[in-house]
Amino acid sequence: MAAGFVDTARISVHAGKGGNGAVAFHREKYVAAGGPDGGDGGAGGDIVLQVNDSMSTLMDFRYKRKYVAENGADGQGSRKNGRGGKALVIRVPRGTLVRDAETNEIIRDMSDGEPFVLCKGGRGGWGNAHFATPTRQVPRFAKAGLEGESHDVIFELKLLADVGLIGFPNVGKSTLLSVVSKAQPKIANYHFTTLFPNLGVVYVNEEMSFVMADIPGIIEGASEGAGLGHDFLRHVDRCRLLVHVVDVSGSEGRDPVEDFDAINTELAGWSPELASRPQIVVANKTDIMADESLLEALRAHVEPLGFPLFALSAASHTGTRELVQKIAEKLAELPPVKVYEPTFVPRAPVLEADEPLEIELLDDVWYVSGKWLERLMANVNFSDYESRMFFDKALRDNGVFAQLEERGVKDGDTIDLYGLQFEYQR
Repeated sequence: MAAGFVDTARISVHAGKGGNGAVAFHREKYVAAGGPDGGDGGAGGDIVLQVNDSMSTLMDFRYKRKYVAENGADGQGSRKNGRGGKALVIRVPRGTLVRDAETNEIIRDMSDGEPFVLCKGGRGGWGNAHFATPTRQVPRFAKAGLEGESHDVIFELKLLADVGLIGFPNVGKSTLLSVVSKAQPKIANYHFTTLFPNLGVVYVNEEMSFVMADIPGIIEGASEGAGLGHDFLRHVDRCRLLVHVVDVSGSEGRDPVEDFDAINTELAGWSPELASRPQIVVANKTDIMADESLLEALRAHVEPLGFPLFALSAASHTGTRELVQKIAEKLAELPPVKVYEPTFVPRAPVLEADEPLEIELLDDVWYVSGKWLERLMANVNFSDYESRMFFDKALRDNGVFAQLEERGVKDGDTIDLYGLQFEYQR
């Protein structure tokens, strides 16, 4: 991989722990038996992903790999609840895929502008004010806050471009992008100029525009990992239309037909589906073309394959407007940019359920607590149906309901698991 180019990144994220509930009692002159007034702990901060359109690479994650959100503050006396932990917002380029590092399943496609909660902060523990009842007026206990969710994830950048410029290095892709859009890619006369994919918005008219990506140069053997192949080919994945730029000037002694076939071979080696995308062939550098037979040989080769060919000179701006019009017409016929659906299914954490549980009946409520149960709840997203099913199964498989039944729990009784209350049903 070229120095400085980061197309994927692995990071660890940990949401904040919930604050502990407080054990406190009201103290005021002339007020007898003021009672418990310990406040609840604050919720831990979430880990939130947010699209940032000023970012175009994953370079920021090369040097920092661990992200931890703020913990919730502990509760205090006078029923003062602890402050919630501040969410940690991680900004990523638009089009970033978020994968589970263990299974490689897709958690989220960051293609829209909506923020995504990757890890939920832990719930704050209840203060002793929650546990006061007519028969237990002096509760000398509170609940600890729960750990936040944690995750190891892989970010994979897939550019959200409608059109991908492909071709060998130094054939004029960057020049073409700079001419048809307001992008300002670095341009020089040597191979592998472009180490980062450049994006440009091409304005056709008031009602039509599209995003074009200059995919860095592909070399032979790219689909097998040679040079920068795998990293760059990954970027072409979402493009609906490929614009294949070929140098027909003969200035470097290259054969345009051989170059065209070599690039398509690399695409097919990477992804047959990608190789089947519609293509427009651009015969570039006609202003310095020494032998017109090179252009005609390329035309005779590609047009029978169904690929339209445009002969132009990006450097002198000749023929570029006609190319833009043709691209716009083609895009109007094609389906929208591919968006990846999540495939990740939450899994129950590994539990050491041989640790004993504490079960007590207080004022018709069954309170259940224990270290492994706390860890289980910290890893369950209760807003997600699949996660709730995991949670219910984990409770049954590890004997929680069996222990409650041994203690005499009945249908309709209230169960409290670290502040989560529900009616028991056999």
